[in-house]
Amino acid sequence: MSKKGLKKAKKRLMLEILVFLVLLVFLSFSMFKVWLQIIDNKSNIVSLNEKYEKLLEEEKALKSDVNKLQDPDYVARYAREKYLYTRDGELIIRMPESEE
Repeated sequence: MSKKGLKKAKKRLMLEILVFLVLLVFLSFSMFKVWLQIIDNKSNIVSLNEKYEKLLEEEKALKSDVNKLQDPDYVARYAREKYLYTRDGELIIRMPESEE
């Protein structure tokens, strides 16, 4: 091989190495971006699962309240305790709450 052919081969090899390095950097950057998205999605999944569990508990409590409010005796007792409604002849005496 002549010097001219050797120079061309070196230039071509350097160009191939440069293209390979550019591709490697691009692919590494793309993988890093995807990796960050995966980590972010995992933390979002954990957060959303916690919210879901809280909402399930809230739904259970609300269903319990709905079931209780179907009972007229409970509704009457609740109204008397919460809103100080009285039956005919009843007298409400409020006691100061103790600070214990």
